[in-house]
Amino acid sequence: MPMTIENRRPKRIVRILNRFNVGGPIWNVAYLTKYLPATYETLLVGGKATDTEADAQEILNLLNIEFQLIPSMSREINVFHDLRSLYKLWKMMRKFKPDLVHTHASKAGLLGRIAAIIAGVPVIVHTYHGHVFEGYFNHTKSSLIQQIERFLAKRTAAIVAISEIQKIALTEKFKICTPDKAHIIPLGFDLRPFYPNHDKRQQARKKYKLESGTIAVGIVGRLTTIKNHGLFLRAASLLGKKTPNKYVFFVVGDGDKKEELVNITRELEISESVHFTSWIYAMETFYPAMDLICLTSFNEGTPVSLIEAQAAGIPVISTQVGGVENTLVSGSTGLLLSSFDPAELAEKIEHLAEDEPYRMQMSKNAHTFAVERFSYQRLVAATEQLYERLLKNAL
Repeated sequence: MPMTIENRRPKRIVRILNRFNVGGPIWNVAYLTKYLPATYETLLVGGKATDTEADAQEILNLLNIEFQLIPSMSREINVFHDLRSLYKLWKMMRKFKPDLVHTHASKAGLLGRIAAIIAGVPVIVHTYHGHVFEGYFNHTKSSLIQQIERFLAKRTAAIVAISEIQKIALTEKFKICTPDKAHIIPLGFDLRPFYPNHDKRQQARKKYKLESGTIAVGIVGRLTTIKNHGLFLRAASLLGKKTPNKYVFFVVGDGDKKEELVNITRELEISESVHFTSWIYAMETFYPAMDLICLTSFNEGTPVSLIEAQAAGIPVISTQVGGVENTLVSGSTGLLLSSFDPAELAEKIEHLAEDEPYRMQMSKNAHTFAVERFSYQRLVAATEQLYERLLKNAL
């Protein structure tokens, strides 16, 4: 028998995230857990960050958010660990008796939705923070994943896409669900710490030893294949050869490709102009030092680095993949690449570096756009409206 909603108590939500690692999803689940009205009671559950990821449990602690950790829920496919995680999720649901289960990202979406179906939860919602339908696995495995996602989508009350482009991919390209089941709710953040400030910029430039005429270009994210950092480094090499000492490049993050990327800088003879910072937890102290932020990924959902950079008034340049197109306004807040050619990236960096008035106007546009589109208040309000509609229909 399905669980029924008791009107005399807060509506109970089990919110499940793959892993508590730094990135867009952690902020999404954190703000929804903390700022949904008191008519909701949320149990937040997630797995551990991997050794090469920045652990986000401290973010939850700073926001005074209680959570439950399932260490066996890892990024990699492991039948024993996955079955163990599935059992733990089912057991939590039977004890907590949620009215709604909301899963975020791939592994949580798989295990959390199966557990919710078995537990008889009335309403199931899933948010795609990107997808693994292409670019991650071979054709056979990608096809299998798509079939599983279609099966789960039929048993999911609502699918949340975080961008217009992502909704089109889910409903038209991969046909995971029907358009009426997909709802667009962009990510939301507290962007106030990133607001541009002259004093913060001076302090940050001084910290990173950047002279007034130096153009600082950064890239932020896990050092892994899908992020395609090699494109960034090869563009850096082209600019360094053309205009020595004008540019300094910063690679923020860590991951399994770090050693390989460091070796590439040596081969390209740009080690002196490229700085690997590892993870920076207070990114609001980093962005003010930058003039441009790049993203070179083969695939993305809604990249947090582009949102934060724009909120800080930093123009962005990105490959045109996934939900990136909905994360910036090309020509106004940043530029989109038409290829994965290092020469094109180098040309666009140089264009913005040389045209300071254009770059300054783009800076103002970027800040306004990011703050208006990606506030956490907007995220919470839209999600609450969706929940209310789904729960009302489930009564």
